[in-house]
Amino acid sequence: MKRDFVRFGGAAMAASLLLLTACNASDNKSASGAASSVKTWTEFRDNFLKGYFPLNPNFAVYQGKHEFDGQMPDWSPGGLEAQAAYLEKAIADAKALDIAMTDAEKFERDYLIRVAEGQLFFLRDTDFVAKNPAFYTGALDPNVYIARPYDTPEKRMKAFIQYAEKVPTAAAQIKANLKLPLPATFVKYGTAGFGGFADYYKGDAKAAFASVKDEALQKQFDDAVAKAGDAMTDLAKYVGSQPGTTDGYALGADKFAKMILTNEGVDTPIDELERIGQADLRRNQDALKAACATYAAGMTIADCMKKMNNDKSADRPVAEARRQLPILRAFLVEKDLVSIPGTEQAQVEESPPYNRQNSAYIDIPGPYEKGLPSVYYISPPDPSWDKATQNDFVPGRKDLMFTSVHEVWPGHFLNFLHSNRAESIFGKLFVGYAFAEGWAHYTEEMMWDAGLGAGDPETHIGQLSNALLRDCRYLSAIGLHTKGMTVADSEKLFKEQCYQDEGNARQQAARGTYDPAYLNYTMGKLMIRKLRDDWTKGDKTKWKAFHDEFLSYGGPPIPMVRAAMMKEATPKAVF
Repeated sequence: MKRDFVRFGGAAMAASLLLLTACNASDNKSASGAASSVKTWTEFRDNFLKGYFPLNPNFAVYQGKHEFDGQMPDWSPGGLEAQAAYLEKAIADAKALDIAMTDAEKFERDYLIRVAEGQLFFLRDTDFVAKNPAFYTGALDPNVYIARPYDTPEKRMKAFIQYAEKVPTAAAQIKANLKLPLPATFVKYGTAGFGGFADYYKGDAKAAFASVKDEALQKQFDDAVAKAGDAMTDLAKYVGSQPGTTDGYALGADKFAKMILTNEGVDTPIDELERIGQADLRRNQDALKAACATYAAGMTIADCMKKMNNDKSADRPVAEARRQLPILRAFLVEKDLVSIPGTEQAQVEESPPYNRQNSAYIDIPGPYEKGLPSVYYISPPDPSWDKATQNDFVPGRKDLMFTSVHEVWPGHFLNFLHSNRAESIFGKLFVGYAFAEGWAHYTEEMMWDAGLGAGDPETHIGQLSNALLRDCRYLSAIGLHTKGMTVADSEKLFKEQCYQDEGNARQQAARGTYDPAYLNYTMGKLMIRKLRDDWTKGDKTKWKAFHDEFLSYGGPPIPMVRAAMMKEATPKAVF
């Protein structure tokens, strides 16, 4: 997904790491007001956000706070230190609070602490600032000015110009921060991402504002874009100026464990997590074998998957997804599986060239926006691949069906319809990686179990293809970062154990190096499924009530939600 959930993700690490950026050190006056001076939790929380938004202007803009339009992070050492210090003070002050609070306020305080600890991990405990281009690409993304009609084209164009005028400084800071050589997968990601921005500025961005007839503004735009494009091109060349290394991406077991603890509240030992993931992989492989025995009798599993994937829409995935969305929404209503607040719909478009490291994702307006569309993006294959690999990358109709479930109905899009209406402002703003991706992935299997496809084996294979993809992400994250797995090993795992095509296997193995938290899809799914079964005691008639209550929390670490829903004293991860 693309909406800036806490730690990302969507899509992906680029989106989640948007939350980790810092602004000018001079803006950092107080993390939340001295803990001893505030009288209420609301005062403390509001003071925290008042200081947080200037330190994270890109995050603020994506939530709909357009007073921060055109602002960019300060990636200098001082700016990054300001962000880390702000988070440290916020954590200390929140823990030191000695005021009367309701249970809901105590929950929100713990939510704030977990958000701050998770973001602080990436700043203090990793070398992402010096090594990982994904730390920067999300915050550089100007799509909000292009794709969201939150104001007139003229005003959005002016905001884009302000943004573009700041890009050369940002690029210089990134260049100073990145220490070459980088891992080979980081080189490919960085050159494609930074270089893609340069193309996007002069191509899609220019076209988006073609209707603006102010010649002086167009000239200002061209001048700013020329300099911004040159800066991004130079940065891309710098990243690719030395051959990439085969290693250097692994967090190591201790940091990986700290990542999932600080960000997701999961303290399960890594070896036990790996065992849990292997069990889910075997469960889905067995289900695939059974479905293929009916759908493609006598074929190998790999050929069965190819048969499913060859059932493609003649007019390509974007058109097919547009047909799928109303069908999926109608199914939710017919089966009464979850409440659908509001009347919003999601659009479907081809993803822009600078953001195609995933096959699909959704960009969802933040809680401060009103009446704006969400956009479900689908990526075309990499034109540098051979024709066979490109063709295999285009998903089959049933595979795409469960991507549409994941991204829109009832996945990310519905999640954010609920979170944008959460009682807690933290529930609106900070939707965690495992919560968001776990929910979206959980809904794929839930929809199949609820009768989507009416038992059709091809539909089941489409669902299982998505489940296996996430199983291999889970095991690759653990393997790449704690077990000495190579990128080639991961790619082989995706192809041989999860039956992914060559292009997806390459893409996903590489992603695991710069997005170590992409195990959160399966990890979140398994925690949600266990919570559902414990809360409903196996009664499917209670699924809607469960889904509505789960989504009402917004998006905190799932162990916190479990403790609240199960009336448990201490949050804990249960699979």
